[in-house]
Amino acid sequence: HLGLTFLSLILAVIIGLPLGILIARKRKLSTPVLGVAGILQTIPSIALLGFMIPAFGIGAKPAIIALLIYALLPIIRNTYTGITEVNPTVIEAATAMGMNRSQLLFKVKLPLAMPVIIAGIRTAAVINVGVATLASFVAAGGLGEFIFGGISLNNTNMILAGAIPAALLAVLLDQTIAVVQRSGYGLFQKLKYVVPAILIIIGAAYLLTSVSGNKIKAGFTPEFMGRQDGDLGLRSVYGLNVNPVVVNDAIMYKAAYEKELDLISGYSTDGRIKAFDLYVLNDDKKIFPPYYAAPANSTTPS
Repeated sequence: HLGLTFLSLILAVIIGLPLGILIARKRKLSTPVLGVAGILQTIPSIALLGFMIPAFGIGAKPAIIALLIYALLPIIRNTYTGITEVNPTVIEAATAMGMNRSQLLFKVKLPLAMPVIIAGIRTAAVINVGVATLASFVAAGGLGEFIFGGISLNNTNMILAGAIPAALLAVLLDQTIAVVQRSGYGLFQKLKYVVPAILIIIGAAYLLTSVSGNKIKAGFTPEFMGRQDGDLGLRSVYGLNVNPVVVNDAIMYKAAYEKELDLISGYSTDGRIKAFDLYVLNDDKKIFPPYYAAPANSTTPS
């Protein structure tokens, strides 16, 4: 969860900061750029992740791109606001001293605008921690696995196991960035050498963890993962240890159809099995009991 948040936030800073500087220099671009970023911000999280699947498949990639999009608006807007609100008298004094445009930007405008810029990064970080809980919808992992699993199993403790750490992570990240904000522009300049190194390490770690020794790529729903007539039974009876990812049943059939997954926990009567030309495996060891659909209500019929 922290990896998704941190990586998407760094990428958003790399993209959003130059964009904010650009529109502060060319004011005519500010309205369309901020308008597009604002429109992207209003797209519901689940819908945005759904849009990402056809282009980027499932896993961490669509989640990181979606989080990056959500983080852009506060960073771009605060960068633009911070630079444009620098006192014109200070700029005139710096120009009179013979500073060129580059010196004016890096020695005057950015240092004075930095508190506002970092406030935007803090906002983006908190937004990303919350939205990253939805990353499990596209099998990207994170604390959302506990939340969606708890909802599926009606397990309040499991929901809290995902929600409370996510809230604490948001507070911790916010306060960590606040330390940078209070330390001023000098610390930020030092971090510009550290952050690329961290980005490379996180990227390398992601590539290493994404390479699995299993030839079968499996994706199961949260409910299926915790049932004896599910993943537990497949492991104990069939010896099928495929280390499946947790995936929402709304997308797992399409993921199997597009070869993103080889094995899913589908429903044998689901019409998407025929529509996507999927094959139902034979349960010769009978770990799955017969299932029957029936109407039910909460009261005794009169």
